[in-house]
Amino acid sequence: MPDNPYAPEGYGTPPPRPPRRRRPLVAAVLALLLLGAGAYVLGDRSGADRAPSGHAGAESDAPSAAPPPRASARPTPSPSRIPTTAEIARQRRAGEAGAWIVDDRTDLPRRNIPTEDLWIVGDTVVQAIYKKVVAHRLSDGAQLWSVDLPTPVCETPVNATPEGKVVIVLQNVEAWTGARCNQLRMIDLRTGRAGWHEQLTETGSGDGTITVDSAISGGTFAIVQSMKAFAYQVADGRKLYEIPMENPGKCYPGRVAGGSRLLVLADCAINSMEKAYDQVREIDPATGKVRWRHRTEPGRRIGQVLSVSPAVITTAHRETHAEDWRVVALGPDGKVRRTIDPRPKGFKHCGDSIDTSGNAQACREAVVGGGLVLLGGTDRVGAYDLGTGKLLWGVKDEGTSYGYYPLRVGPGRTGMVYQLGTNGKPGRVFRVGPGGVDTIKDVLRLPASTARVEFGMGAVGENAYVGDRLVITPAGLSGDDARHEPRMLSFAP
Repeated sequence: MPDNPYAPEGYGTPPPRPPRRRRPLVAAVLALLLLGAGAYVLGDRSGADRAPSGHAGAESDAPSAAPPPRASARPTPSPSRIPTTAEIARQRRAGEAGAWIVDDRTDLPRRNIPTEDLWIVGDTVVQAIYKKVVAHRLSDGAQLWSVDLPTPVCETPVNATPEGKVVIVLQNVEAWTGARCNQLRMIDLRTGRAGWHEQLTETGSGDGTITVDSAISGGTFAIVQSMKAFAYQVADGRKLYEIPMENPGKCYPGRVAGGSRLLVLADCAINSMEKAYDQVREIDPATGKVRWRHRTEPGRRIGQVLSVSPAVITTAHRETHAEDWRVVALGPDGKVRRTIDPRPKGFKHCGDSIDTSGNAQACREAVVGGGLVLLGGTDRVGAYDLGTGKLLWGVKDEGTSYGYYPLRVGPGRTGMVYQLGTNGKPGRVFRVGPGGVDTIKDVLRLPASTARVEFGMGAVGENAYVGDRLVITPAGLSGDDARHEPRMLSFAP
């Protein structure tokens, strides 16, 4: 039975959850490059947001194959048989949500293939996977269009433009060995048409493309190449500007975050553990002008961008990592508005991971809205006021859940939350607000017939929530036919 997290009883340590790694990148080589330049590297920097997931989600000449998601304490079984949408409908019980499933039979290489961001455009959900971009109708999951790509996908931005266009980054060759992530291709998500294609310029002076990270804000596509960052116009691929590098030799762009604002994260003074700090800047997407900048305290680094407007980030100590983390809300001038320490109530950092090698917007366990930050985790969910820093409400489970994922802030300071099911018990979407457990009201009761599939996909994956519809997708797909998994599962009343 859920409980109130204000009370300390029963606060055990939940099992660790794997970080969201989404890109076939080789961070170790970047570390060697930076060390060769006289820099100290704390961790890897793969080029990778989750992603606002519908909440409205460095390089080498010989990169290795894409790593599978890290092992989790949770079992993540592959279903022995994947049910069809028609079978799910026939087995639907009274009060259960309707569901559709995408059983993608694309022939994949025999290795783990990461799935990419979920884009919701109008009445479609779109996703890039391996060498294609596919759109499905939200109402029934029917495939509407598919765009074939010449080479595998390296990187996708979390957001599309307001007009529904994205720029995806492809490898230059099919093979992983010797590949670079230097091919840009624009896709119109509303029509399914491929647009312009450009190759990133590499001069050998810190702008390599084995590791890249990208974001879209307005009509601007921003990308970090190794230790430099550039901006392009989404409509036609025209290069707009190089994102200014401040304190050359001391600060290097590492990641970008997009949406209604464009934020650039940089690693600074990285040759000294004690003095090293991170910097975040808001950049005018159209001109490249710096609107404001914020630097962390020495010895701390930025973990994830939870929101770009308002700007809300997480920070962590460079030595103790996820053991010492905070939520930091910034004002419109980049100054600290409020620092929140969620640790006394048992909240872990984005699945108990501080992974600066991935996308800066890849925290599935947090969502910002209405002046609140909702934090989830293995066994609890709660809401903090960004103005006062106080915990307004919370729900804690007594060890019967495998994950609470906040989806949206609702009216009356309520939150919509996805509670992941177990191997034999389906999940649900519920509303909760001030008053905690006594206010819980189910919005979606997920079908019992999909419990096993839901658990296998949702334990390590991502989700989107639009209207009253939930869409989940696994973190990756196996190219092993004996371990075939579905690519997408969706629920609605």
